[in-house]
Amino acid sequence: MKKAKEKNKDGKIKVLMTKVGLDGHDRGVKVIASLLKEAGMEVVYLGMYLMPKDIVDAAIDEDVDVIGISLLSAGHLVFTPLIVEEMKKGGLDDVLLILGGVIPPEDIPILKEMGVHEVFPAGSLTEPIVTYIRNHVRR
Repeated sequence: MKKAKEKNKDGKIKVLMTKVGLDGHDRGVKVIASLLKEAGMEVVYLGMYLMPKDIVDAAIDEDVDVIGISLLSAGHLVFTPLIVEEMKKGGLDDVLLILGGVIPPEDIPILKEMGVHEVFPAGSLTEPIVTYIRNHVRR
């Protein structure tokens, strides 16, 4: 179970960024992680080849406000329900789940029905991502 959420001492929003499954393309997620840091957020980048339980366990350990998943290998409809299920098991109701990457527009409503808060397709500008996180993070 998730530990009680403590306020971040410096008031920064804490974002966990990662890849899931066998997706080995990490340039985009690293760029977004860097830009979120520049926007004043604390970013934990886990790297590649993680499974949903590993991601959620790290989110609990790091006490994050946001989980950001980058998907480029067409696994979004496979991995997302597993991530959402693990988040529910871990009591992460107060954590935003955002996705980015190569995601067909017709899949976005399906992902939101699964429990994703927002989807930022490849080519999204940084400012809308930062604004969304700032406006929707649950403190």
